[in-house]
Amino acid sequence: MSTINVKIAAIKQVTPLIKHFTFVKEDGSEFPAFSGGSHVVVSLNIGGRVHRNPYSLMGSPTDTSAYHISVRKQEQSRGGSVFMHDYVAVGMSFKITYPVNLFSLAKKGHKHILIAGGIGITPFMSQIADLKRTGADFELHYAFRSPEHGAFAAQLAKVCGDKFHCYIDSEGDRLDLQALLGNQPLGTHMYVCGPGSMVVAVLETARNLGWPESHIHSEQFLAPPIGEPFKIQLEKSKIEIQVPAEMSMLEAIEAAGVGSRFSMSRRCMWAL
Repeated sequence: MSTINVKIAAIKQVTPLIKHFTFVKEDGSEFPAFSGGSHVVVSLNIGGRVHRNPYSLMGSPTDTSAYHISVRKQEQSRGGSVFMHDYVAVGMSFKITYPVNLFSLAKKGHKHILIAGGIGITPFMSQIADLKRTGADFELHYAFRSPEHGAFAAQLAKVCGDKFHCYIDSEGDRLDLQALLGNQPLGTHMYVCGPGSMVVAVLETARNLGWPESHIHSEQFLAPPIGEPFKIQLEKSKIEIQVPAEMSMLEAIEAAGVGSRFSMSRRCMWAL
């Protein structure tokens, strides 16, 4: 897989659990262009083992001087989010993939309803830049648990104006999905990203209200579960490899020193 050599140009603590990272290319050149909703995969060498974590690109797609991601520190992390929060510093170098978009905007949509929960706001940051640039009709509905955990809420309020609606759980605010999704004009597309329970609730509501599947778009943040250890045998080399519970098969193969070629696709991202 082709990669880009980058270094950390800046780090900002956005909320008690979220850090924002700015990447620049090591050779000083511009990054490839991307579209709203795109992500990159960052390779992290943690204790001699390579972790590959996907993160949404958050900056404006028209600004290719830097790439921006945000990472939420996870209590049940496999190591990636803790490493990013506790060990990564300005000037450190990494390899990232070229941008891929599996959560793109429907360009012919007459209206766009964006629904975010917590760290699920990240893919919408670049989408909003695209929507603003094209003059599209949209609304952003952002739910988070308390004021100090509303990452980028103040910035979004300025950028989006009356198109921005926030719901703060600690203040008793609730997003009425029936009211929101039950009275939208034909041609509206809906996008949701956030915790699993929220995504499920939004999708079920939309489907029960008769929304066509082609107008429902979701990206769910899921931490990959730790499974049971198992053993594999490589067909050509006949090498046997033990895969620990906390490792993927690919990581175990690479840890064993065996080269492999693979492709990566993604329905979900989780800032691990």
